[in-house]
Amino acid sequence: MIKFSNSSSPKLTKRVTRLRIKRTNIFTVAESCLYATELDEKLSLTARAWQDKLAHELDFSAAEPVRPAAEARFPSALRLSPPRAMPRRGLHTQAGRAAFFHALAHIEMMAVYLAWDIIYRFRGLPQAFYLDWLQVAAEEAEHFCLLRGLLRECGMDYGDLPAHPGLWEHALGTADDVLARLAVIPRCMEARGLDVTPAMIEKLNESGDDAGVKVLTRIYQDEIGHVRIGSYWFLLFCRRQGLRPEQHYTALVLDHFKGIPKGPFNREARIIAGFSEFELNWLETSAHE
Repeated sequence: MIKFSNSSSPKLTKRVTRLRIKRTNIFTVAESCLYATELDEKLSLTARAWQDKLAHELDFSAAEPVRPAAEARFPSALRLSPPRAMPRRGLHTQAGRAAFFHALAHIEMMAVYLAWDIIYRFRGLPQAFYLDWLQVAAEEAEHFCLLRGLLRECGMDYGDLPAHPGLWEHALGTADDVLARLAVIPRCMEARGLDVTPAMIEKLNESGDDAGVKVLTRIYQDEIGHVRIGSYWFLLFCRRQGLRPEQHYTALVLDHFKGIPKGPFNREARIIAGFSEFELNWLETSAHE
């Protein structure tokens, strides 16, 4: 540590102190989270990056080239299988409850990946964009840890059951277009959580699972904000490019989403999260065609 005499200039002291601080590069952290295989390391890096954000110690310079999304590495303990191979998730047995929480934990872990990937993959955007998605990554990591706690109460841990890669397949299909990514991930895949989570909360409530109700209620409330972040940036980027947001959203969903998003749709939550009446009417009409 550098020491200064009492006669040292305060301005010089402040300048040298700033030089001693090595800021955390957000893109370097994102790359580590996407391409490393240790689960706890990813969680630790995410939490640390959020603390660095709060301390205003993040660096946004991007010197290194972007690696392909297809090279992302998932936790080494995770077994990926097709959706038909997933275990039953009924809440009336301990095994079913474990499968239920494992499936949700996997969704949240993929959401951590998706938040880091939208930071890592799309460069030259406003710093506020990256800070918004860092907040999403940090909150999704918290969700994962909460669900992992419930899973451990069932005598299991993340990776003890298989999981499917569906969410990441959507990331691969939107790796070259930030508007497509915003339309498909937060405004289709994550928005689906706004539709189905209230019913899951009700089932947990009926089974007397107070801990599960508390965790899913927290996740539901946060996810409204995450979808709203996606809606905000989608609308802003469309307007900057001279595009009509509602029409471009429908076109991107048709081009990049596998099929049509399923209903029923939670209109109240989706409107809070930034959907327009036009978009919701189109989704409901398309879902019934």
